[in-house]
Amino acid sequence: MEIFIVLAVLLVLFFLNVPIAFGLIISSITYFLFQDSFSSTVIIQRMIGGINSVPLLAIVFFITAGILMNYTGITMRMLTFAEIITRPLPGGLAQVNVVLSTLMGGLSGSNIADAAMQSKILVPEMVKRGYDKGFATALTATSSLITPIIPPGIALIMYGYIGNVSIGKLFLAGVLPGLTLCVILMIYVYFYAKKNNLETTNKKKITAKEFFMALKDAILALLLPVIIIGGIRFGVFSATEAGAIAVLYALVLGMVIYREMNVKQLISALVETVHTAASILIIIAAGSAFAWVLTLEQVPQKMTEYMTNLITSPWLFFIVILVFLLVIGMFIEGNVALIILTPLFMPMLFTYGIDPVHFGIFFIICLSIGTMTPPLGTIMFTTCAITGTKIEDFIKHSIPFMILLIIAAILIAFIPGISMLLPNLLF
Repeated sequence: MEIFIVLAVLLVLFFLNVPIAFGLIISSITYFLFQDSFSSTVIIQRMIGGINSVPLLAIVFFITAGILMNYTGITMRMLTFAEIITRPLPGGLAQVNVVLSTLMGGLSGSNIADAAMQSKILVPEMVKRGYDKGFATALTATSSLITPIIPPGIALIMYGYIGNVSIGKLFLAGVLPGLTLCVILMIYVYFYAKKNNLETTNKKKITAKEFFMALKDAILALLLPVIIIGGIRFGVFSATEAGAIAVLYALVLGMVIYREMNVKQLISALVETVHTAASILIIIAAGSAFAWVLTLEQVPQKMTEYMTNLITSPWLFFIVILVFLLVIGMFIEGNVALIILTPLFMPMLFTYGIDPVHFGIFFIICLSIGTMTPPLGTIMFTTCAITGTKIEDFIKHSIPFMILLIIAAILIAFIPGISMLLPNLLF
């Protein structure tokens, strides 16, 4: 009975727009009001214990590295490189949008940061070149969803920490699915541009000099994901240590090599890091306490028993989870859903014989799709607020992208090799 009251309190707080972290904390406290065997200090202990972990430092480090990169001039160098390699294609600037998200995903690790950056830089220019603002905004939101699964995606680190899954394997597993999403979106943009005659004529040829100049400017940033994955794979450093190296790398790029970041900007970047990291860590702390309550009530075990009695096929399990996560994503922010649901799903994976690394990529993509759906889609509101797009226009233009994302999620679920090829080869 207590657990139903706790869930009811949580739902009410969600609908009252209480900040997610505080909603989880209040719900957890509600549970202890019915318990005589536990002291009220237990919830504080569980919250502190939830973030008292060395692996979680990777989140702080990679957030710091991503924010520092925005002050180093890397973004504009990446933009130039993406423009060069996509210039021959129809819909050149829309293609740049997709490729830049893929490239920046290996630096920022945050889809919201990527969506905000491209909404400011690319969408106004796309509108000038004849693209519908709703389409440009929806494309920016969709392409930003590549970021969470490209290493070092913050969602990969959170899932690995909560589910006790190798973060190094998750980093490798995200590479091919991220590239798959990139290719699918580029194909759609190709046909959309052809149909609407957008940037299809008067294409300036790429010269070898242009290409190598752009590559020279971008190569140091492009090497960062390679350094991170290679170092983790060959045991040079852990995922947490890789985050610290990424911060050092960003500082060297910004203050020594490119010399585009001064001390004032460094302080601004660190303040921004504190705000961003704190908002994520308090959610993890609150989620840890709430997950402990669920475990105490044996909710994961009961759900596993119910699911296995109802569904016998792993493939049907993937479909049910896809539908479930699409609905959940409409009402719960992605990081919160990841924190709450990961402990519930892990026992089911072992029952169905599903590799947790494979499931993790599928899980994160499904949660990411939810950030584009009303009424609480964080990416939808972020991009629309920055570009001035009406929500109804965004929804209209996002439907084809939603279909493509769902198809991509199904492909990743039903073809494990897309996710597992690199981890199986290199680990």
